[in-house]
Amino acid sequence: MSSSKSDAPSLAEKRLAELEAVFAALAHEQRRHILLTLKFRGGQMTAGEIADRFACSWPTTTRHLRVLEDAGLVTVEKRGRERIYQLETARLFEVAGDWLAWFRS
Repeated sequence: MSSSKSDAPSLAEKRLAELEAVFAALAHEQRRHILLTLKFRGGQMTAGEIADRFACSWPTTTRHLRVLEDAGLVTVEKRGRERIYQLETARLFEVAGDWLAWFRS
């Protein structure tokens, strides 16, 4: 079956999907802590530095980082064997701020 133009998600559907991804990422306490750690440690850290700050296993930490990356809340850059994670505050304000704006008087 071929895909028609009407099958493409609308702008509103895309925005809703972005909003859902951001709020799903923020729903977990560990991911909120990762974002705060990045914020207060200069906005970027290696995956190892992030993992060292938390008591959970390496696979659990990488899953949390992947959720944050998929939501656009962090970006990752490979430098040699390291992965550097950078906080994307503009993305957080863009998506969550748009949603919060609905509640302004």
